[in-house]
Amino acid sequence: MSTIQPVILTADQDVLLSFYTKLFGAEETFRVPAKGPAFYLGLLIGDTDLGLVVKENPGTGATPRILLSIGVDDVDETLARVEALGGSVGGGPNDMPWGQRVAHIKDPDGNPVNLTQPIPAR
Repeated sequence: MSTIQPVILTADQDVLLSFYTKLFGAEETFRVPAKGPAFYLGLLIGDTDLGLVVKENPGTGATPRILLSIGVDDVDETLARVEALGGSVGGGPNDMPWGQRVAHIKDPDGNPVNLTQPIPAR
């Protein structure tokens, strides 16, 4: 388990589970309760833990207060699959001066996510 773990509150855990599994290869590592509908799902994406917690009315703040930044092998390929999985594309991809290719998306609940990929040195 990560020392700091982002946890997303959602009214529709199945939708977010499908999105993060199909887009990023997330693997379920933990669930509460162990059987039946889960209140909490622990996912592993690469070497990072992400939690999904069911909350009937998670709210939608005007301004997001967290941003997930997820490293992927190919930003362009990943970006091409976002909308088919229920997410939305906000911008990019763009090559940034600090050496990353970045695209901005939102998951099906509207949570902001950056897709990042290192730009190979030339």
